[in-house]
Amino acid sequence: MDHIRNFCIIAHIDHGKSTLADRLLQITGTIADRDMQDQALDDMDLERERGITIKSKAIQMDYSLNGKDYVLNLIDTPGHVDFSYEVSRSIAACEGALLIVDATQGIQAQTISNLYLALEHDLEIIPVLNKMDLPSAMPEEVTDQIVDLIGCKPEEILHASGKTGLGVEKILEAVVERVPPPKGDPTAPLQALIFDSVFNPFRGIIAYYRVLNGTIRKGDKVKFFNTGVTYDADEIGVLKMDLRPKPEVKAGDVGYIISGIKTASEVKVGDTITHVARPCAQAIQGFEDVKPMVWAGIFPVDTDEYEELRDAMEKLQLNDASLTWTPETSAALGFGFRCGFLGLLHMEIIQERLEREFGMTVITTVPNVSYTVTTNKGEVMEVHNPSELPDVMRIASIEEPYIKAQVITKSEYVGSIMTLCIEKRGMLTGQHYLTTDRVELTFEMPLGEVVFDFYDKLKTISRGYASFDYHPIGQKESDLVKLDILLNAEKVDALSALIHRDHAQELGRKMCAKLKELLPRQQFEIPIQAAIGAKIIARETVRALRKDVTAKCYGGDISRKRKLLEKQKEGKKRMRQVGTVEVPQEAFLAVLKLD
Repeated sequence: MDHIRNFCIIAHIDHGKSTLADRLLQITGTIADRDMQDQALDDMDLERERGITIKSKAIQMDYSLNGKDYVLNLIDTPGHVDFSYEVSRSIAACEGALLIVDATQGIQAQTISNLYLALEHDLEIIPVLNKMDLPSAMPEEVTDQIVDLIGCKPEEILHASGKTGLGVEKILEAVVERVPPPKGDPTAPLQALIFDSVFNPFRGIIAYYRVLNGTIRKGDKVKFFNTGVTYDADEIGVLKMDLRPKPEVKAGDVGYIISGIKTASEVKVGDTITHVARPCAQAIQGFEDVKPMVWAGIFPVDTDEYEELRDAMEKLQLNDASLTWTPETSAALGFGFRCGFLGLLHMEIIQERLEREFGMTVITTVPNVSYTVTTNKGEVMEVHNPSELPDVMRIASIEEPYIKAQVITKSEYVGSIMTLCIEKRGMLTGQHYLTTDRVELTFEMPLGEVVFDFYDKLKTISRGYASFDYHPIGQKESDLVKLDILLNAEKVDALSALIHRDHAQELGRKMCAKLKELLPRQQFEIPIQAAIGAKIIARETVRALRKDVTAKCYGGDISRKRKLLEKQKEGKKRMRQVGTVEVPQEAFLAVLKLD
């Protein structure tokens, strides 16, 4: 075990951790030069195109230093705030972490929150300044920031460049010298932490784990602690660029297990694997069911594709266990699913994967968060969808989730960022200068306000220089109302939104104006109204397309023309009573992107 080192890479999104991981793989000869491609550990096309890591990956490298052979287990983690639970499980599986900071941008919000996670687990932190080959790098300034943050010595910070390969050897040496070898007893009862799982269409679900104590052998009967299911270990082994079967995986090592599992809900990230015959006394700390933060409805564009969409969602859930969904129906959109996501980026990725991997075009409704409603009779219910909200007269109070948000930015943008947060019902709770021109602002604000377009606005205001990180802090009571949109006096449930009373009128007006532009004109007049309960707060009208029925009357008595116009008017009235208004897909999407 003295020759094993387990470490992960943590960084803010876009600080170059996947590129650095590529160089580590190349130098240790884990991947042949001819197979090398950028972001070697990112499997999905989507990850490559956007330059982000969505799933954490693990790989084993062999490295020799001073005549000794070492086994290095590297876990590459996502950098985006939506996937912080995955990062926390990867950190729990390691003894050390490479903290990568972009030398041109300095420390960002996600760097700090991931660093705190690593320090909570007592990891050995190796700070690395990346992108040192760029002319805009500011090594002295960023070094000072890291020293302030971690309290290390300036000479302990490694300088590297993932692109050119500068300083990568030094990183490997530092991992061997500074990261402590794993502790654990190979003879104790088996205790292994699952930190990731992937779905293989031929073999079922493959779980990746780190063995803390004990030894797992091929053919053992194993049990998953929190779900309580038992399986046979059909194949176990270690993770190279592909899976390498081994007869046993001992304490301290990272491996995979294939046991023909077909249901995603049975393998949970953070769960503990143990033997059926000799179970360990307790599970590994820190396991929690992933809680979705954002809810939205996903509906097939063509209602006949409902079953195909269900299949696609089931397959996607095997690859991404943090996606939760339940079937729902909507009067406007027919049958579909109410899905829970970790955040907006997660929602966007799921939508894109449905289109790419399964060829499904879907309509997504307005994203919202889950609210807790207390009725007059004292019943408490959780509401994920505005249409589930009870009648206004029956509601005693509505509570919504609040978050603590950290924004790190240059000091010149502080004023405009504060204004944005206060507009979004945020309260400034702290302001801390990291250096002379970098400020960390802390706010408490409702999650529902962040869900919509907060991140885009923040980036616009700060010209891309602000980074944002948040975590939930519980629920608070708020004055929320349900805003309904009525087309031709009928409610369109897919456009309903739960919103704070102060903002309702403005949003109602904007939605009506937007729909007026987007709805195609019909043979009859369509009133578009925004309402809170029975009170109409905004209205627009889409004019009717009128056929010129009097064209054939040239000359003659006016009563002939009047008779034709009256007849047309009656027809329009009748049509309006039976006519239904189809809302085009663009209209749904445009209403989501309302400014």
